[in-house]
Amino acid sequence: MTKQILITILAITLLTATAFGNSFIKNDDSDQKLTTVESVDLSKYAGKWYEIARYPNRFQKKCVGNTTATYNIKGDDKIEVINECLKKNGKINKAKGKAKIVDEKTNAKLEVRFAPAWLSWLPQVWGDYWIIDLDKDYKYAVVGDPDRDYLWILSRTPEMDSETYQGILERVEKKGFNPSKLIKTPQNMEKS
Repeated sequence: MTKQILITILAITLLTATAFGNSFIKNDDSDQKLTTVESVDLSKYAGKWYEIARYPNRFQKKCVGNTTATYNIKGDDKIEVINECLKKNGKINKAKGKAKIVDEKTNAKLEVRFAPAWLSWLPQVWGDYWIIDLDKDYKYAVVGDPDRDYLWILSRTPEMDSETYQGILERVEKKGFNPSKLIKTPQNMEKS
């Protein structure tokens, strides 16, 4: 193989990894394994969640507020995901995706994809969605990934009291996440 071909292959691999959420490149920030909650009742988890805070990420960079995620159970192992947010121009951005259960024992480890169905055979289009903290009454949930690149704090209501939020921050820090990276999500913003 020539040097040019090797450079081209390396460039394509790096671009593909970046485009699909760095699935090829593992970031081992923490030496501890990420643990999830012991059990999730998906019928209780289904419905609308408001994003309270998140790690910055490339696929939400156009979102300025009013971010929500709605989960609809569509059969034994199919979950429809609808993410919405308000963009800077005042328009609503809507993305439809699918989730699948990875750990059927707990239902706490899922994978989500927003790529077209015809690409679903590619492992890179599926992102880890691990439920790592969950209120016993399903009033809030915390979702992350084992590489600790992504983190979302979700609530059934557009606002979360300070005591609950601070408790979540303490628990995610113990799990190897950096709470200072979280950005709060404005809710109830006016649409144009």
